[in-house]
Amino acid sequence: MRGTGNQRVPSLVVTAAVTHARHGGISVVTMDDGKVNAVNDALVDGLNAALDEARGARAVVLAGRPGVFSAGFDLGVLGEGGPGADALVRRGRDLLVRLYSSPVPVVAACTGHAVALGGVVLLACDYRVGATGDVRIGLNEVAIGRPMPPLLLRLAEQRLNAARRTEAVLLARIWTPQEAVDVGFTDEVVAPDEVVPTALSRAQDLGTRLQPDAFAETSRRMRTAATTDV
Repeated sequence: MRGTGNQRVPSLVVTAAVTHARHGGISVVTMDDGKVNAVNDALVDGLNAALDEARGARAVVLAGRPGVFSAGFDLGVLGEGGPGADALVRRGRDLLVRLYSSPVPVVAACTGHAVALGGVVLLACDYRVGATGDVRIGLNEVAIGRPMPPLLLRLAEQRLNAARRTEAVLLARIWTPQEAVDVGFTDEVVAPDEVVPTALSRAQDLGTRLQPDAFAETSRRMRTAATTDV
């Protein structure tokens, strides 16, 4: 059993790094590889399996481990280059599209650091709850020598404050939790132990208040262009 706030919900181990728990009509998908939740094939497999398990939910909470949401792509894999790295980048892109195109609201429980692809995952979610403290959030791709691909630029254009977008994307600035709200990476910040319960509360509100078919169709109309030809 895994606790969510003051309530306990059954937890299913999807893979070693990803669990899925159902809380009434809300699915809680948690990434925890014991390290920094680097996005590699195992994590992508786990997330896709958990999202499959979440079908039928009214909303989804995507959470990280304490102190870390995700540090982005596994640089060990990318550093090797070749077909394996290319395939992982494609799979990461497809995961972003899946999250962004979700037919139900996705709420991020940003439990800690979220950089590179981890920051982009926040942009792909509908509502984002961040943690206070010594946390850093941002897109450091240009600083580590990786040009930003079109999908990431489109998400940044749609979700980030226009006045701060150049700093965030082109200048690779990394932000504190409160700055991340102002820039557009997150919507609110709370104490670390309140991140998942708050995200669950927001997901319950969205899942109850929004009519599912209307959400799915409006999301499709809003977001199809951003995910086409990426």
